[in-house]
Amino acid sequence: MLLKIFPDKISLSRAAGEQAASAIRAAIAERGHARIIAATGASQFEFLDVLTKAAGIDWTKVEGFHLDEYVGLPATHPASFRKFLRERLVSQTGIGKFHLIEGDAADPAAVIHEVGKELASAPIDVAFVGIGENGHIAFNDPPADFVTEDPYIIVKLDEPCRRQQVGEGWFADLSQVPERAISMSPLQILKAREIVAVVPDRRKAQAVKTCLEGEISPAAPASILRRHAKAILYLDQDSASLLSASLQRAFGEGSQTPVSSPGH
Repeated sequence: MLLKIFPDKISLSRAAGEQAASAIRAAIAERGHARIIAATGASQFEFLDVLTKAAGIDWTKVEGFHLDEYVGLPATHPASFRKFLRERLVSQTGIGKFHLIEGDAADPAAVIHEVGKELASAPIDVAFVGIGENGHIAFNDPPADFVTEDPYIIVKLDEPCRRQQVGEGWFADLSQVPERAISMSPLQILKAREIVAVVPDRRKAQAVKTCLEGEISPAAPASILRRHAKAILYLDQDSASLLSASLQRAFGEGSQTPVSSPGH
């Protein structure tokens, strides 16, 4: 994994969006199409704004999947990730095909079986991800399942994760946040050829420190990104603020260095 630190969220988002656009253009040039995974959440706003305005992408040749969705939440709810992606990605680009997870379907297991088959049918060119305040990747809260090969799984959301959703303004209080979600599995995320992880804001600083400086462990789900040679973690000075002084000194604006995984 490579690590890049920027002065603020805007410069971070610009660089990450340009990298994501470059990966999509390269896939279309090489293979005639691109397959992407898109993240949601407040941390992705500026990044997606840059990406959707990028020049030179034939979005009709792009096929998309999303990382996760709440179980039981209708697509009309303000917190629905389907609603987020329709408004901030699909409608902005005219993307050729996007596989939306119907989290409020009567049989969520059947939904993930069908979408999982589509996802696993061919390699993913680039995945866009974030890191939660509790260190989750997608909705894989600690301790995450680092073993399953299933493309999507049904997970139970822990309280810190649910409180983050309230804190970001998606729900009025904790009682309204669903307790279960459909999530792409960690090993499935790692199958993407390239991963662009967009992680701004001071509230993510402890999770970033744990995932980068601790052991690779299900207790720190996003630490698994360190196993991917072409994952790039984009931080701003706020989200990088708790990293060790020696690690921070390695970076200027947009500079990068490998962050390896012990024993891998």
